Amino acid sequence: MAHWFDIGINLPDKRLLLPDVVEHALNADVTGMLLIGTDVQQSQDALSIAQQFPQTLFSTAGIHPHYAKDATPDFIQQLSHLANNQKVVAIGECGLDFNRNFSPPATQLRIFEQQLELACELQLPVYLHERDAFSEQIALLKTYSSKLAGAVVHCFTGNLKEMEAYLELGFYIGVTGWVCDPKRGESLREAVLELPSDRMLLETDSPYLFPKTLKAKSRNNQPANIPHIAEYIANLRNQKLQDLQQSCWQNTMNLFAVGANFEN
Repeated sequence: MAHWFDIGINLPDKRLLLPDVVEHALNADVTGMLLIGTDVQQSQDALSIAQQFPQTLFSTAGIHPHYAKDATPDFIQQLSHLANNQKVVAIGECGLDFNRNFSPPATQLRIFEQQLELACELQLPVYLHERDAFSEQIALLKTYSSKLAGAVVHCFTGNLKEMEAYLELGFYIGVTGWVCDPKRGESLREAVLELPSDRMLLETDSPYLFPKTLKAKSRNNQPANIPHIAEYIANLRNQKLQDLQQSCWQNTMNLFAVGANFEN
């Protein structure tokens, strides 16, 4: 039976209070959630939180490009150690971000490539981040795609051409409430119309990217908003909500290999 799964939550975050956020999600039938690791410490924290909710939460382990300059010489060993835990289902959030260059581009590329190598070695999917660095990122990914155990482009906000390039590599596309934004989401809506059902994953990027089409007292985005985002997408695509739910759920199970946790 299909439920909802949020593949992108930023915990710990002072704007998200546990266990309330989990309870609200479960009440909305969001029965699975993936916590994003952005550096070694955050990856450790994400795993620790996931272990507190073993039937519901999972985590990733990685170095975000913003923090590439802070990576210690043994960061790969530390990420590998974390990834030995079955609750860690992907390497990342990793990639390139040339928008503000909080880390030098050359450093970003080096740290990203090391994580791609680790993902290939461990045969775990990659959890990707990209901003203003598409050409460099896709070029590097092409050299590793045949050896990767899959990948998801987290919080995709690009255009149709960029999406098609990722799809050619067999990657999944993570769609957030950005698609609901009347102004900024136009290119994403055009892309989502062409996104194959077997390549779509849903995420909130909680507590960020609160859907502009949702009214609430708090603007802190929560996993419980996944059904709202899904309904917006289904209406946009003229697709039955139940069919979208089934495909997104199955896609998540396929990429992250977590289906056994939901069989009971």
